[in-house]
Amino acid sequence: MNPSPAQRLNRISEQGLCVGCGLCESIAGSDCVRVQMTPSGYERPVIIGHINHTTVDEIYRVCPGIRVEGLPQRLLEAKVQLDNIWGPYRRVVRCYASDASVRFRGSTGGVLTALAIYLLESRRVDFIVHVTASTLFPTCGIRHISHTRQEVMRGSGSRYGPAAPLIDFRSILDRARPFAFIGKPCDISAIRNFAEQDPAVDEYCRYLLTPVCGGIMEPKGMARFLDSLGIDYGEIKTFSYRGYGCPGPTRIETKTGEVVEKNYLDFWGEDESAWTLPFRCNICPDGIGESADIAAADTWPGGSPDRKEQLNDPGTNAVITRTRAGDELMRAAVADGAITLEQDITMRDMDRFQPHQVTKKHIVEPRYMALRRKGQLYPQTARLRTRELALENSWKENMRQVRGAKHRIKIGRNAEPTPRRK
Repeated sequence: MNPSPAQRLNRISEQGLCVGCGLCESIAGSDCVRVQMTPSGYERPVIIGHINHTTVDEIYRVCPGIRVEGLPQRLLEAKVQLDNIWGPYRRVVRCYASDASVRFRGSTGGVLTALAIYLLESRRVDFIVHVTASTLFPTCGIRHISHTRQEVMRGSGSRYGPAAPLIDFRSILDRARPFAFIGKPCDISAIRNFAEQDPAVDEYCRYLLTPVCGGIMEPKGMARFLDSLGIDYGEIKTFSYRGYGCPGPTRIETKTGEVVEKNYLDFWGEDESAWTLPFRCNICPDGIGESADIAAADTWPGGSPDRKEQLNDPGTNAVITRTRAGDELMRAAVADGAITLEQDITMRDMDRFQPHQVTKKHIVEPRYMALRRKGQLYPQTARLRTRELALENSWKENMRQVRGAKHRIKIGRNAEPTPRRK
């Protein structure tokens, strides 16, 4: 029996592949599909009206949960170099926001915040589409449009909770005004996918900027963290993951005025083995933003900040420019004093700063093999070299990854309930 359109759409969430970007709502319309907080603790597409196969087909073509591609071929020009792990690039540098307040407020060196402000004040774009903290669900993000420095600053600092920045992306394009987008690599993938369907994307979305992303915090991980502090979710007024330093404290303000601050490492754990990530983040083929114009990363050797050195670290980003537009923007921002350039670096420096990204890039393909063998959906990739990198692993390591992924599927680690209204 052939699945219905609703079953096809729900399958993405039910098999743990939805990234919660919200583009499906923009495509189907909010009277048909609405991305909402569900009992699972994630924001997922909830079907509230009639949906047909044509609409689901369009969603499947753009959904970054199941389709992830590298930089579009048309942007791979002669000056673009290719690293087997880190993908296409024009330049890699260490730098930071020249404005000390922007550098301090940002979650590392403030580069993405500084670039957003520069784009507005240089009139290259009319507005910035990005994520700021939700007032309804304080650990989550919400799509925000900024027109001024002050608005951009209010949204600075990383967000590691669910966020759906593309829920009204079509209506943003309908404004017919130039803008920039700052979001996770999977959000960038969604926009690049959508650009193949709608030429307005390339016409009006002038810049795509992203942080190099290690994933978001799983709801149960957040629940454990709050339990350890004796804080009920309903008591939270504001939740700041990081910022006000590098990386800055994880800060909670309750509705009664109590403020709790914990070290970044108290939230995430001392190393990658302690991270609590959603299934889709654990099989992400592109946490490094290969399809973005610019990707900015932390620069902690070994991939994690030193608990003592954090107090004196002003923050410096490693920045990869991948396209002509991204490279020109960075050069202009440096020339005009918005960004301070420390030095050029290499992709082997990036390996030291982000070793977990190197590992993940090598092991996702064996995990996809397990999903295929179990009849599950899995991300369809292109220009990300995942198969070539898997061949660099030992046979034993690849089989270990296949067996591990099969076990997680068997115990339902990737399974989520059908999205319903909370």
